[in-house]
Amino acid sequence: MKKILVADDEEILRMLIVDTLEDEGFDIDEAENGAEALAMLEKGNYDLTILDYMMPEKTGIEVVKSLSDEVKKSTRLVMLTAKAQAKDKQEAIEAGADYFMAKPFSPSELVVMIKQIFAEGLK
Repeated sequence: MKKILVADDEEILRMLIVDTLEDEGFDIDEAENGAEALAMLEKGNYDLTILDYMMPEKTGIEVVKSLSDEVKKSTRLVMLTAKAQAKDKQEAIEAGADYFMAKPFSPSELVVMIKQIFAEGLK
């Protein structure tokens, strides 16, 4: 079973993502801010991580930049954000995110993306 970390400070959105992914059979952990996400990533072993771009304590960008090389190699990083301009996407990718998805999005669209990511295999 693939293990996914969902980090987003918007509780309702996080719950929607978690419920959708659990229904698809994924094992999900949650973080409500960037500092919590970073601590969980450094301790856990996640196949994929979904990070909100704008979170308290540490932004998604700050989390990605703070990750050890070992963690970056072991998890796929998806930046999820309402900041959907080209410069924001470029910043996320340059920081080390593997994928970028703009809000609003449909849960089924996220599931399709995740299944495609896992079909590609790990880094």
